[in-house]
Amino acid sequence: MPHDFAALRAELELPPPGESDRFPDDVLAEARAIAARVPVHDPDVEDATSIPFVTIDPPGARDLDQAMFLERVGDGFRVHYAIADLGTAIPPGGAVDAEARQRGQTIYLPDGRVPLHPAELSEGALSLLAGQVRSAAVWTIDVDAAGEAGDVSVRRALVRSVAQLDYDGVQATFDAGDPHPSVEALGDLGRLRLGLRVSLGAIEIALPEQEVVRDPAAEWKVRMRRRTDVDAWNAEISLLTGMAAAQIMLTAGVGLLRTLPPADPEALAAFWATARTLGIVVPDAATPAQVLATLDPDQPAAIALMREATRLLRGAGYEGFDGAPPEQPMHAGIGAPYAHVTAPLRRLVDRFGAEVCLAICAGTDVPTWVRDALPALGQIMAASDQRASAADRAAIDLVEVWELAGRVGETFEAVVIRADDDGGEIVLTHPPVVARCSGAGLPEGDRVTVVLAEADEQQRLVSFTRA
Repeated sequence: MPHDFAALRAELELPPPGESDRFPDDVLAEARAIAARVPVHDPDVEDATSIPFVTIDPPGARDLDQAMFLERVGDGFRVHYAIADLGTAIPPGGAVDAEARQRGQTIYLPDGRVPLHPAELSEGALSLLAGQVRSAAVWTIDVDAAGEAGDVSVRRALVRSVAQLDYDGVQATFDAGDPHPSVEALGDLGRLRLGLRVSLGAIEIALPEQEVVRDPAAEWKVRMRRRTDVDAWNAEISLLTGMAAAQIMLTAGVGLLRTLPPADPEALAAFWATARTLGIVVPDAATPAQVLATLDPDQPAAIALMREATRLLRGAGYEGFDGAPPEQPMHAGIGAPYAHVTAPLRRLVDRFGAEVCLAICAGTDVPTWVRDALPALGQIMAASDQRASAADRAAIDLVEVWELAGRVGETFEAVVIRADDDGGEIVLTHPPVVARCSGAGLPEGDRVTVVLAEADEQQRLVSFTRA
């Protein structure tokens, strides 16, 4: 019988895959009404449809939040970044708004996602689909030759994307030396911004990520996806915008930040101890950010240290404020204050963050409905983050069990990515399963042979012993 995620969805109180797009009738009715009047051709709104924006998303995606156009200006850059505009479309306090506050964000499972908004909006009327005129929050950010952001502004405008690109396709064009003209500067700008953030102490971990895919035989498999250069460069544009948004909010004294405190001394000590154990060269006065930036993710020792570095990124939260700024406004993983504003189709908080910045830049009052929501948004997002993370981890754990079912007693090659007193954590060479392994004295960062001891579907648990 083919495996499915029905039990997992039931456990997480998520609808079955065929009903993932199901919304209450009043939500769907309002969504259809919104879609029927989008875009609103307001004569007071700028027409920026001549700017050749493009989107970069996974193949086949239709919930397109962001579109970019990059220019070289002297020895620096100008970023034009269009973000789907939900603030003018979704009535505050209406059915769509209320349902989005219940959901918090889109949740992704291998057999289908549970969206934040009805498809009529997120994949249709509000999505920055190629060739379609859409209202957007358009950011303009100047970046100098050192990577520092200069003038920043955001305003509403009508835009039209000229092409829908995907990550692998854009990477192939850069590899061939012939990128799309709208993103020709992406590589230089992305590298510059990443280098700047590392100098600020940003904890950038380039670990390959586990993902679940379906093979030609319709079986679910786990594989490792290594982040491409384009993935990293594209992320830098979003991070640049979020950092700019945070500064706008802090200057005005109102907004909602995504925060992460500096790593605690115990986590830092463990990081440096692991680096020494692995024999990784650490220059005098180097920061964890600088050491991580030099690592090759194809090397077992590097994978082990990157895994250890995830402990430096604990305690993320949201800080809403209206008056005095938060006592701790920083996001240590990014190296600066940061706010979510670039993914409103998939994450609730971004709609509110965008409205704050649009009002400040326009010199108008932040809308009352936005200010009233700030105290509760952090709790809403924390709960939805927890649900989304649980769904992602549980799905991977389940597929790991399916891949290894019936193979108890077999041996596998693995890399030790974290060791402790009674064993440690390993990642198999194939399939790329991450699991516990018992046995004292595991050589952290080294390759070992292990034996599958357990593959329990009910507990979604696989475990190994050292051969």
